Parts: sequence; structure tokens; C-alpha cells
Amino acid sequence: MSRALVTGAAGFICGYLVPELLEAGWEVIGLDNFSKYGKVERSYDSHPRYRLVEGSATDPALMKELAADVDQIVAAAAMIGGISYFHSYAYDLLAENERILASTFDAAIEAFRRGSLARIVVLSSSMVFESTTIFPTPEGAELTSPPPLSTYGFQKLASEYFARGAAQQYRLPYTILRPFNCVGIGERRALGDVEIESGNVKLAMSHVVPDLVLKVLKGQDPLHILGDGTQVRHYTYGGDLARGIRLAMESPSAENEDFNLSTAASTTVLELAELIWHKVRGNEELHVVHDEPFAHDVSRRVPDTAKAARVLGFEATTTLDETLNEVIPWIQAEVAAGRL
Repeated sequence: MSRALVTGAAGFICGYLVPELLEAGWEVIGLDNFSKYGKVERSYDSHPRYRLVEGSATDPALMKELAADVDQIVAAAAMIGGISYFHSYAYDLLAENERILASTFDAAIEAFRRGSLARIVVLSSSMVFESTTIFPTPEGAELTSPPPLSTYGFQKLASEYFARGAAQQYRLPYTILRPFNCVGIGERRALGDVEIESGNVKLAMSHVVPDLVLKVLKGQDPLHILGDGTQVRHYTYGGDLARGIRLAMESPSAENEDFNLSTAASTTVLELAELIWHKVRGNEELHVVHDEPFAHDVSRRVPDTAKAARVLGFEATTTLDETLNEVIPWIQAEVAAGRL
């Protein structure tokens, strides 16, 4: 039976990944310090093949203890948030995420040298392509494009260099995965979020999908969107991303490789706003107000998804329309419960 240590196990993407691994027969140790959302309960907490450990991935002794008896480590723990988060915690997320990475890789290197660990899987980000001018953006463009301008994007690029450096010096096998714009349920207002006003609504998570849904549900009209609405994103369902991560973990061909994990469908922010608006408000006409965008609000984030399809057999099959049919009722329930 394969066994994985998943750091940041209580996070958004891992809320999809952990049950995906359990369903596929993996044994999972989850590690989280609950610093983002506070204590959260998951439906799989009592699963016989899951053990949740409360602690920090910056704790070297704890990381080495947990890494000593697993086949793979999924390095997912990080300070992470939406576009406003990049500005509010420009230094903290850089410094803390570097501490997390150093502790995680030290533990992985020691476990690999002892012969127990087979691979480390690094959850990077599409933000490593923040400054690229190549579209669709293939794997490898992060090495030839100008470096990211945001500290978040720069730090995520550093996470990939951690993997390559550990492979070069210690022969530690790795897989680098770059999720694009994860969308799904389970993401709540972070404890450290700075309140941002958008019209008459305080943004909940500073991610475009839940925040647009929140504004429409709360009756905002005209609807406030950041920028001119032509920004292009690839909104990828969390369940699809989890499947892609698992396929990479299970594939020998993914060793020492990197993959973009994303839907192939491009959507502008204005198209997203229209889709959400009409799902909630029916045939009512949409009116929008264009707010000043944040810095680092990349105009195009368009991945080349061919490599993941070719090597892993992975394609994100859940449409944005289907995803919103799950997300909107969940956010509606959160609003009714007073949590958003």
C-alpha cells in the first residue's frame, strides 16, 4: 500500500486531494497547523487510512519524524491567498514559505538517503509564469521567461528550484505540479485576510470566482469587477486537479518532470461574471463597474496542457458551468450560516 505525507492537508486543494488518494487506496498522513482557516472538520477525518497531525511544516524534527515512513511527500503547505493577499503579506509569504520548503526538503532528503522515500511532489503555481509572453505557456517557459514580479510568484518559482537543486545534489526524485485557478467548495475566509471593499461588499477570499458569486448573491448591482474584464484565466475544478496530482504521484513517467494541471478552456473575467450573474439572477441584464485592478493582476494566464495529457493521461473534464452548479449553492449556504 502506498503511503503519502501531505503537508497543508487542511487547505483548499488538499480538501480534494486527500479523499482522492484515500479513494484510490493510499494511506495518508496529513499535516496542518490550521493557521489559515482555523480548525476545520473534513468528512474523511475518521477514515481508517488517514491520520491528521496538528503541527507546522516548519518544524524540522516533526517533518523528519513524519517523513521517515512514507513513500511520497506532497509539499502543499504554504501561505497562499488571492491577489490582495500578495500585497498584504508580500514579505511574510516569501519568508514563511521558504522556511516551510527548507524544512520539508531537509526531511525529504534525509528520508530518501535512508532508502524509504521515493519522491517529493511540489505543488507550485501558475504564477511562476507571471511575466511570460508565450501563450499557451508550455512547461519550461518558467526557465526562459522574465522572473515573476510578485513575491508570491517568485517564491513559487523558488519552490521549483528547491526540487531541481535537491535532485542535482542529492538525487532526490521530484515531480513539480502547477495548478491553474482552482475552483471548488471548502474555501472560507482566511483568519489573516485583510478586508477589501468592492462596492458595497467586503471581499471574502480575494479569489475571483467566490468573490463574484458572493457579490451577486448579496445583490450587488451594478457588479464590481477588477480591471476591464478581459483578463483570461483557466478555471479548473478542484476534483480534476486532485485526480491530476494523484495520476502524477502514481506515474513512474512523472519522476523528475513538471506539469501544468489545468482545464484547456479559456474564460475572461467578464464571461465568468456573466455566467455567475445569469445563474443567480436569471435573465436580468448585467451591469458592471470596472474597479482599479491590483498590481500583478496578470492579463493572460493560459497553459499548454498537452504534456499532462500525453504523459499522465490527464484532462480536466469538469466544465466551469458544472463547477459553478456546485460552488454557488455552497457559498449560498455559507452566507446563510453567517460564515461569509
